Amino acid sequence: MMMMAALLLAAALGAEAGEWNFAVTLDDRPIGTHRFLVTGSPEARSVDSRAQFKVSVLGIPFYRYAHHAEEHWQGDCLRELQSDTDDDGKPQQVNQRYEAGCLMAFAYWNPRLVQQKQLVDPQTGRTEAVRFERLPDARIEVEGKPVAAQGWRLLAEKQDLTLWYATEGGRWIALDAKVKGGRRLSYRLAAP
Repeated sequence: MMMMAALLLAAALGAEAGEWNFAVTLDDRPIGTHRFLVTGSPEARSVDSRAQFKVSVLGIPFYRYAHHAEEHWQGDCLRELQSDTDDDGKPQQVNQRYEAGCLMAFAYWNPRLVQQKQLVDPQTGRTEAVRFERLPDARIEVEGKPVAAQGWRLLAEKQDLTLWYATEGGRWIALDAKVKGGRRLSYRLAAP
């Protein structure tokens, strides 16, 4: 319980603003990047999220994904979401306000999300029931160096992923997800 309190305190201090640049792999093969830029103060934050993936087979593009989301937050409450997604030729747009209650999006950059029971999917704008399970600590390689990390498993209707936060400072450093066909999608923090 004390470790959870330390993680949440670090998160409260470290998740207010910053930039996260991830190298994204599918079964350990590079497929693209995902960048999160969080600006503002704890009272009023903006989040800009941009992902570009391309999966090729024998050099021929097999799957493409592009996503751009802009989120506006008041404290830990999502207030506005605008997103454009092209999921292999299937476009989807969201332009939604959240004025009642306090919901969070899948804001992996904010370790306080592990306290949530439901989250907003920025690709669809829909709210999803979620459950978090604490995992044993591990060492995760970030920029070629092992980093002591705390892990959380996130389970939702269509998602099963693991989030990793640096033990020291609480910064989000990695994500591993099970995707279609039993494959593994991984994010690892990279230099900006």
